[in-house]
Amino acid sequence: MSSQFYDVIIVGAGLAGSYAAYELASSGYRVAVLEQKSAPGLDSCCTGIISTECFNAFGISPEIIRAKVNSVRLFSPSGRCLRLESEKVQAYVIDRASLDQAIARKAQASGAHYFLSSRATDIIVEKDKAKVEVWHLGSREMFTSRAMILANGFKPKLPQKLGLGKIKNFLIGAQAEVEAHNIGEIEIYFGREIAPGSFAWLVPTSANKALAGLLSTSQAKLSLEKFLLGSFCRDRMVTEEVEIRQKTIPLGALPRTYGDRLLVIGDAAGQVKPTTGGGIYLGHLGAKMAVEVLHRALENDDLAAAQLSRYQKEWKAKMGREISLGYRARQLYGRLSDKRIDKIFNMLDSGGMAEALLNSPNFSFDWHSKLILTVLKYNLTNPLQRVWRSFTGRLNND
Repeated sequence: MSSQFYDVIIVGAGLAGSYAAYELASSGYRVAVLEQKSAPGLDSCCTGIISTECFNAFGISPEIIRAKVNSVRLFSPSGRCLRLESEKVQAYVIDRASLDQAIARKAQASGAHYFLSSRATDIIVEKDKAKVEVWHLGSREMFTSRAMILANGFKPKLPQKLGLGKIKNFLIGAQAEVEAHNIGEIEIYFGREIAPGSFAWLVPTSANKALAGLLSTSQAKLSLEKFLLGSFCRDRMVTEEVEIRQKTIPLGALPRTYGDRLLVIGDAAGQVKPTTGGGIYLGHLGAKMAVEVLHRALENDDLAAAQLSRYQKEWKAKMGREISLGYRARQLYGRLSDKRIDKIFNMLDSGGMAEALLNSPNFSFDWHSKLILTVLKYNLTNPLQRVWRSFTGRLNND
């Protein structure tokens, strides 16, 4: 099959890549998907928490839903608990591997060809075609197409080689599925001793299982091991032996997400919420916009960078400010001491402020910028006042 000439080759069979493959194949294009793993979704490191709207957009069976979410317990560094609850279901915890596989099956049913255990090692863009070098089971193959989509996650080498720049900042996510009891709803833990500059979580997936994980700038696996042995988890774990998986999560956008005959989507493009590290929703939006731009370019047989640059303009108009503001909010949070975080908890817990924010029109599971600004405006007491002024000053210069 590598000898065939495709309309589009997609590198990566994650959600963004497979959704783009499904849309393009459904429109009659010859599509090849190259995936370095032996199956889509294999060894995924993701909590699988997505909004109900996001889940419905995929149009797949509800069988992959592991839990429904309408409440969460937040723990401050000192151990204070703040519980938030909504009357309606806000999100689902889905089986991420099953979601990846379901979208891949839809793409294949529409005509997309999948090549598994196929690692892309080089991309060469020529005047009339794009080529990708692939290593498959120890042998080298070359695939050729009219256009290429890079959707292989946060792997900086290929974008840099193609002159697209580099995402300089990132987090490490570590997660394990554990056997546990007395975990009835999502629990989020804050504090420098647990996850410096970020947070840890326990997400129930069944009556006696949960996902335990955290985000960190370094040593995420070690931090997770300490968290599992700590006071919040120790007495609830059935077994201490767990398999910890890790994932690198980009913070900020790739400088260029287009080139001649080339588009970049999903984690590879930096289409990730900096606040939570979640990339399902923004990656889905990026894939949809990429398909629309590429469809017009293929129809007009104009695949030059000038034509494909519309993709970056459109996705940045939709989510660029969200990513930028979320990244700066994360920077601001990283500067807070545990004492300051505890004071914020006190503020949120007083006078029903947390419930008011949860039920306000500014609350959105998928879009965090309005809620971030609302919370920051409530924190205009010293020393956050000085940080807030600096923060908004940089935003106004964007």
